[in-house]
Amino acid sequence: MTTLYGAIEAGGTKFVCAVGTSPNDLRETRFATTTPDETIARAIEFFRAQSRVAAIGIGSFGPIDLHRDSPTYGYITTTPKPGWRNTDLVGAIRRALDVPVAFETDVNAAALGEHRWGAARGLDTFIYLTIGTGIGGGGLVSGKLMHGLIHPEMGHIRLPHDLTRDPFPGACPFHGDCLEGLASGPALEKRWGARAETLPADHPAWELEAHYLALALVNYICTLSPQRIILGGGVMEQAQLFPLIRREVVQLLNGYIQSPAIIEQIDTYIVPPALGARAGVLGALALVVTEDG
Repeated sequence: MTTLYGAIEAGGTKFVCAVGTSPNDLRETRFATTTPDETIARAIEFFRAQSRVAAIGIGSFGPIDLHRDSPTYGYITTTPKPGWRNTDLVGAIRRALDVPVAFETDVNAAALGEHRWGAARGLDTFIYLTIGTGIGGGGLVSGKLMHGLIHPEMGHIRLPHDLTRDPFPGACPFHGDCLEGLASGPALEKRWGARAETLPADHPAWELEAHYLALALVNYICTLSPQRIILGGGVMEQAQLFPLIRREVVQLLNGYIQSPAIIEQIDTYIVPPALGARAGVLGALALVVTEDG
């Protein structure tokens, strides 16, 4: 009998819950992220209606507490999402379903999914960045998921902000014009007065967006030396962004990083997720699925 595993992609906009063993057999549902009580109850209801799973992996928006010896391990902590601060996500799922629960950031989980089944197979050091409702980053360094004091918060790095070119003050409630405050989906909407997906491909928004993302990527390249950079999230569904970002990254590096991956193969160095919009939930699955899955 096949051992089944559960997965939760806990996003700030939507939850995706799934049962399976791989991309080939996933049964999933998705619903809006509302209040913690309502949203977690819907996740529990989904799993109770499925065949029993051996374990559940959760990839969650954050910040989150990943330290197992902490009294708030498994919590979503200082999130700006209204109502979700100090939510015991892992505890609620574990108590209701009585199964082991693995917990990670949403971006680290998505990175793990891409490492197992997607665009990062065979690599041991790479970055996965999601650009959507927020901006987050994670990945592997020397084959291990990025952890530390808490976990990477790549969306909140500070960037050069030319107020003459872009007078928008930024949308981050903590930092104003950090990367997330300048380049997330809500930042685009507040700056231009329209949702990002409604802006035409030749709108000046995209040159500016590519500029901010390229500045960030150059910082990550110089700091972590990733073998590949994967860019996911709703904003990156605008395909015209990829060539703009690649071109500006090369210009900003100005020949300093002497690697064929950047000098000759930039189109395969900065790429979309091979798993597409399923990277997050499959990454959560990869947290718990056994190696023969």
